[in-house]
Amino acid sequence: MATMTLQPKERAAREAQANRDELVELIARAVRADGAAEPIKGLFLHRASSPHEPLHSVYAPVFCVIAQGSKEVFLGHERYVYDPFHYLLVTAELPLVSHLLEASRERPYLSLRLELDPALVGSVMVEAGHHTTASQADVRAISVSALDSGLLDAVVRLVRLVDTPAEAPFLAPLILREIVYRLWRGEQGDRLSYIATHSGFNAPIVKAIERLHKDFDQPLRIDTFARELGMSASGFHHRFKAVTAMSPLQFQKRLRLQEARRLMLGEGLDAANTAYRVGYNDASHFNREYKSLFGLPPMRDVERLREPARDSIRLAAD
Repeated sequence: MATMTLQPKERAAREAQANRDELVELIARAVRADGAAEPIKGLFLHRASSPHEPLHSVYAPVFCVIAQGSKEVFLGHERYVYDPFHYLLVTAELPLVSHLLEASRERPYLSLRLELDPALVGSVMVEAGHHTTASQADVRAISVSALDSGLLDAVVRLVRLVDTPAEAPFLAPLILREIVYRLWRGEQGDRLSYIATHSGFNAPIVKAIERLHKDFDQPLRIDTFARELGMSASGFHHRFKAVTAMSPLQFQKRLRLQEARRLMLGEGLDAANTAYRVGYNDASHFNREYKSLFGLPPMRDVERLREPARDSIRLAAD
């Protein structure tokens, strides 16, 4: 009986599917209950058995891959959707809203998040002979792209090291460099260069984002801020929005409100004290902006978020 020879494209498709299936098995075995784990420094594996409330958080520079399920991420009003055939790349500290689209007990959402160290990214790009230009640095600091077979294979080899912890310290750095190199060689290369440009052309925007994270509770005077960064106010505003999809003031407001939610949930502060802590002098203004972002006034929103935890406690007691 003659053996059928697979065409190169069909063979590649089968190998990619085998890698996707293996990635599901690896993550499911490493994270057996809903939650997250960091088996290798900078590599976070996630599992969820049901869609959660939209999650407001600040993403550091990361490379995200889904093994099973799908997810949507919002930057301002822009929506990004990815799944096992696509990856998400975030190249600056951005306040994002994420929401799982597909997750169930039978087919849990399984994913990985790999933090991207600027020093590593810069090292790989320098060795590859890459030089950042002004046009490259002004691209949006987030996007979704197709997950090609070479990048997928490197991701699977990295996650395999979870099962061989003795090998991970030696092999993980090599695979991390390969992943960064493949990202740079792909269509996200311009965005990846943003991570490495902590000096040079894009330094003002990097510094602006870092400063807004540090001093989000302080008044923001655009003219003074831009002058200290060596830019005109209009130039700073244009460049900042090109990278983050938000104006500096919108960016600061998002950081303030996300920190406010964390303070009320984690430290039990009331709305008035929280407003003051995050930089609002007018509590009613804080309440309006909080409701606009989260859909409910501050304390009602916090009560809604706490209710599932109370239900779990009552069930455990029963």
